[in-house]
Amino acid sequence: MADDTEFEPHLGRMRSGGGTRARKYVGRVLAATNLARGGAATLGAGRGAFTGSRIGRGAGVGRVLAARGDTSAFAARRVVIKASIVKLAGKGAAGAAAHLRYLQRDGTTRDGAAGTLYDRESDDADRTAFRARGADDRHQFRFIVSAEDGAEYEDLKPLTRRLMERVEEDLGTRLDWVAVDHFNTGHPHTHIVVRGKDDCGADLVIARDYLTSGMRERACELVDLDLGPRSVRAIEAGLRAEVEQERLTSLDRSLLRDMDDGRMVSTVQRHAFGQALRAGRLAKLSDMGLAEPVGGARWRLAEGLDDTLRRMGERGDIVRTMQRAFARRGVARAAADQAIYDPASAQGRELIGRVVGRGLADEHADRHYLVVDGVDGRSHFVEIGKGAAHESVAEGAVVRIEPLRAGVRAVDRTIVAVAAANGGRYDIDAHLRHDPSATDTFAETHVRRLEAMRRQGGLVTRDAAGQWIIADDHLARVDAHEARLLRDRPVTIDILSTRPLSELSTVDAPTWLDRDLVAKEPIAARDAGFGAELRAAQDRRRQWLTANGLAELDEGGTRYRAGLLATLQRRELLRAAGQLSRELSLGFRETASGDRVEGILRRRVDLVGGRFAMIERSREFTLVPWRPVLERQIGKPVSGVLRGDGVSWTIGRGRQGPTIM
Repeated sequence: MADDTEFEPHLGRMRSGGGTRARKYVGRVLAATNLARGGAATLGAGRGAFTGSRIGRGAGVGRVLAARGDTSAFAARRVVIKASIVKLAGKGAAGAAAHLRYLQRDGTTRDGAAGTLYDRESDDADRTAFRARGADDRHQFRFIVSAEDGAEYEDLKPLTRRLMERVEEDLGTRLDWVAVDHFNTGHPHTHIVVRGKDDCGADLVIARDYLTSGMRERACELVDLDLGPRSVRAIEAGLRAEVEQERLTSLDRSLLRDMDDGRMVSTVQRHAFGQALRAGRLAKLSDMGLAEPVGGARWRLAEGLDDTLRRMGERGDIVRTMQRAFARRGVARAAADQAIYDPASAQGRELIGRVVGRGLADEHADRHYLVVDGVDGRSHFVEIGKGAAHESVAEGAVVRIEPLRAGVRAVDRTIVAVAAANGGRYDIDAHLRHDPSATDTFAETHVRRLEAMRRQGGLVTRDAAGQWIIADDHLARVDAHEARLLRDRPVTIDILSTRPLSELSTVDAPTWLDRDLVAKEPIAARDAGFGAELRAAQDRRRQWLTANGLAELDEGGTRYRAGLLATLQRRELLRAAGQLSRELSLGFRETASGDRVEGILRRRVDLVGGRFAMIERSREFTLVPWRPVLERQIGKPVSGVLRGDGVSWTIGRGRQGPTIM
């Protein structure tokens, strides 16, 4: 064609001038599109499998920026950006709300105050309004932006706003986002939460290349403009500092890239400075038992070098986290008495102590931790998994932590056996036919197990008749399901008390101190740290119980009155019931073991002796022990039977409805 206006259509099949069949039109369009995006086509044999990395906004600019970053990374200011996409279906929305609350926790600003959300226009963004705008979003994006030289910024807000402006230009859409700056670690950083919608209300899809490289390069550009490129002297100083560090460094990564199949590396480098750095680092690794000289300039690296150094770096971070937590409370603890609680260890056992710190062990993966001052006199770092998997635990609370174990349970095997004899279906009637010695109560525990699995992962379903459909590979599904749950929730946390020990010593209510005093196997508290505080509190509690006629001293020690815990519990319940009765103008009805409880679940009542459910019926109410599963039933009718210190709840209609013990 002589110019762009000449075009003569011809009907028929498309062929090249040489007579060979031309590529299909769709293939040519895709090839041209890929070329425009900065990469080669991915269709056809030998051109690589489809990965989806170029799907979404910012694909082309992401590849261009990534290529540019590969050639300028040495001198550019370094910025680390961690990106994640969070689905908001199911419990995702509640988790997102909890994440925003946590980002604004205390101690995140330079002066230790609570963090404040901000956006493009306001320094005090409305968290509730942001959540409301994203109530129907399918997903959201979370970013953690950490500049290596972030400490040089007095305020990170201008940098964040300019970065998000660049991102909007690259993606071709306006974004709805909020952010909060954290200065509570060695590297100031910013958390950014972006709604998963573009400015037209469609789902926002960002290309992987932009998420992994493009956004980082934009941030590096801005930091370079603000602070200037890194000088040669600054680069050399940073590399020298890495020589003695007990963590995985860029020098180690260089060694790992250069080692041969025998894990051998050489100190020989083109430049004297690089050779000196490598020799110094290898000497340090040798002192740590992670490298050995084999003669001349050659060294052999230890197996698992990178994993070992990464764990050492994480342990160093943990130790500093624990030190900050105790320093904030003005408590001194020796470094020798610091430990990392490992629930997966064969020696994993229960840990009782006071929470002195809490936070995110991995802010990117939303994995939380507690720092616990144990009764064993040691301080413990406990990774508890996903924050949404646990009830919020306040600092100062006394907790019992126990490791969870994954695997198929006896109840799962029983379900499979009953279903195998009943055409792949399970219900209570089938269970009682299969095992005539079983009781309704025992069979109901199996229904609760199935109901929990249905809610958590949809692993089982019920048919129209209310029978549970049990697949042939049910046990394998259960095993995989339990392993997934263990990753998100490796421990259980039982809150023993939300009050300090000083208050528990004289309170007229059942406390965990009383339960331990009358226990057959009391807590073995070491006379150091929190253990010493516990022993002193127990001595004061014995004196109070004796003075109030609930215990007496004899030659063998202290003898506690029969029914001590029940007496204290009834006293507290009657006081709380009297106050509620006056507030609500309702009568209070006590319940005894074996009584049936029916009515509307109105609220949870938190007392020193535990949590109770307020059940209202007609013009009266009663208080019975609380179960976490009741949270979803507030405002709904419930019924059950009080048995000892618990209630066997029946929620819903019919015999096959969920039952909670």
